[in-house]
Amino acid sequence: MRLIVCPLAVLAFATATVAYSQNYPTRPVRIVTAGVGGSSDFASRVIAQAISGPLGQQVIVDNRPSGVIPGEIVAKSPPDGYTLLVSSNLLWIQPFLRGNMPYDAARDFLPISQTNRQPSLVVVHPSLPVRTMKEFIALVKARPGELNYAAGAIGSQDHLAAELFKSMAHVNIVGIFYKTGATRMADLVGGHVQLSFSTGGTVMPHVRSGRLRALAVTSAQPTPLAPGIPTVAASGVPGYEAIQILGVFAPARTPAAIIGRLNQEIVRALGEHEVKERFLSSGVETVGTSPEEFAAVIGSDSAKWERLIKATGIRAD
Repeated sequence: MRLIVCPLAVLAFATATVAYSQNYPTRPVRIVTAGVGGSSDFASRVIAQAISGPLGQQVIVDNRPSGVIPGEIVAKSPPDGYTLLVSSNLLWIQPFLRGNMPYDAARDFLPISQTNRQPSLVVVHPSLPVRTMKEFIALVKARPGELNYAAGAIGSQDHLAAELFKSMAHVNIVGIFYKTGATRMADLVGGHVQLSFSTGGTVMPHVRSGRLRALAVTSAQPTPLAPGIPTVAASGVPGYEAIQILGVFAPARTPAAIIGRLNQEIVRALGEHEVKERFLSSGVETVGTSPEEFAAVIGSDSAKWERLIKATGIRAD
């Protein structure tokens, strides 16, 4: 049977879609994100507060357990702009670590804007006789397999950053994994492990007190979060970059007009001085991009971590 499509019906549908998008939003918008207290939660709350006024509707943060649940909820939500996702790059890294997932990161979401990037600091215990990344690399190559790095769960950002460093610097350091950040930091400050790739907010107080020594930052360029500290890339590992990326997503098939409206308000909010300062004080850089720019960032970051995870055989718990 041949399907006959009426041009008037198509025009009516398109007109109704445009009108619906122009009236958006007419009710509260929900941002689904990971648990309270994390970087995704903080970003969600800052963004929700900043865009609710211009949108003329309340923007509610809906915290769910970290892992696949926030993405699964949004992937299955109607593509109407009323359910959004704020997530880190774990959204597209987790499928490489876990295999079967309840969503396809490339198929089931539309990027709206990158909101933040968060580099880590490479810190060592001051008992190590090194003050630069090049000196550390030379030390590790002289003592293969003898030095340890502290990390959170397998597949976490600090774990992947360390494994990328191992791969690109051609060194052998051993991961020690911790269930809590407090225990990890206590062992690092106590000298029981020698190295960590940790966020600035976590380690900078110890760097300032002299209990830890910062060697480099993991961003491609120097960061205002750690003034005067060189990058890993400029310290003997060209091309190295390992950062947490945060952004806002909508379900696939959300109308372009709604994506555009949300992008406009989010990017405007991220450009406000007060918003930038709130993020900087929490150890996070502010970024505002077009959906296309964010998609390109995702593609590049996804390809890098897929190569590493396949080459090393890393599997999440």
